[in-house]
Amino acid sequence: MLDIKFIRQNPQIVKEGCQKKNFQCDIDKLLDVDQKKIKIQQEMEAISAEKNKSSKAIPQAKDQVEKEAIINAMKSLDQRVGELEEKAKELEKEFNDLMLLIPNVPFEDVPVGKDDSENVSIRQVGEKTKFDFPSKDYLTIAEELDLIDVKRAGKISGSRFGFIKNEAAWLEFALVRLVFDIVTKKGFQPVIPPVMIKPEMALGMGFLEKLEGDPEAYYLQQDNQYLIATAEQPLGAMHADETFKESELPRRYLGFSTCFRREAGSYGKDTKGILRVHQFDKLEMFSFAKPEDSKAEHELLLGLEEELMQALKIPYQVLRICTGDLGRPAASKYDIEAWVPSEGKYRETHSTSNCTDFQARRLNIRYQDKTNKMNFVHTLNGTAFAIGRIIIAIIENCQQADGSILVPEVLHKYLPFTAIKKK
Repeated sequence: MLDIKFIRQNPQIVKEGCQKKNFQCDIDKLLDVDQKKIKIQQEMEAISAEKNKSSKAIPQAKDQVEKEAIINAMKSLDQRVGELEEKAKELEKEFNDLMLLIPNVPFEDVPVGKDDSENVSIRQVGEKTKFDFPSKDYLTIAEELDLIDVKRAGKISGSRFGFIKNEAAWLEFALVRLVFDIVTKKGFQPVIPPVMIKPEMALGMGFLEKLEGDPEAYYLQQDNQYLIATAEQPLGAMHADETFKESELPRRYLGFSTCFRREAGSYGKDTKGILRVHQFDKLEMFSFAKPEDSKAEHELLLGLEEELMQALKIPYQVLRICTGDLGRPAASKYDIEAWVPSEGKYRETHSTSNCTDFQARRLNIRYQDKTNKMNFVHTLNGTAFAIGRIIIAIIENCQQADGSILVPEVLHKYLPFTAIKKK
């Protein structure tokens, strides 16, 4: 949520931000409602002052007639207060509904673009993998080696599910250990969060894109809870209505969780395999930082993502996400895409976003600085590993002519094998 003072002072900047992000928001209507709220508050304050004045005048009334006239006038004022309070409630709801629809304003250096087709590649790291033998796609290899079973998963759960089996299951936990070893050295506290979240917390994190709910989310009606789509959601909401000391920032967390997504907007896309599924495991980094430190914190998160990819020696590219692909909470965002040889292109494995104080305002997360002033923190998130997608990248890039997979050397110490071969 943006600061209403900022919107009042910079309506054109906010309008341009909405336009760049392709969000339809009525800023003029919001400001009109805001002014009506202010006028009602001013009238209520004036009535309160008049009532105080009248209360003092009653004992000084000349006679009963004058006293009753003052009392009747106060009753009329009370009736007017009741009317104003009712109107104020209506305006407050309208105001909040409009405010929740306004996205965060993108930073000035974010490239302007209509959608993901206009994201900007800022670097490519590692040579694109090439083979001197007929290579295969990851699912063919995984099924031949009995690592992934989507057919049986489909039988019991439907489409977009998969069993991760045998050496691939070992690989998952080796990847978790690698992330823990690298990321916790930077002060990230490991957390296994709840995978269900209250609607007001999901809304506070900016993931219920519309007031009536998010079509991507799994909603449990009987419990009035959502299954999380990323550990970012419970990690960010964990400190709702809390105040940090300045010395406690940055506060960094590393969350491991199962994630759930409907993939409602991806009909017909990546329907085979485990690239785009309803359930997957992911390690997510999350930071609470002081406003003046958040850009540096964002670069730290990106640097850790790159360090992890380089440790696996998987070719990748870094994208600067354009305005039209930022989403509601983010002011700036990077993606990392791993090279997928069978497709001859890069596919997304990581993202990291700076959401400034957008989520903190909704969730009332602040810090007290050295002068005792209260400020909202900035929140940032970054993928460490989305496990399924990293397994895909390893299988695709590390396949051998005999159909086996050479495991990245950095993972050897966590595993009882260095290669995955046909049994």
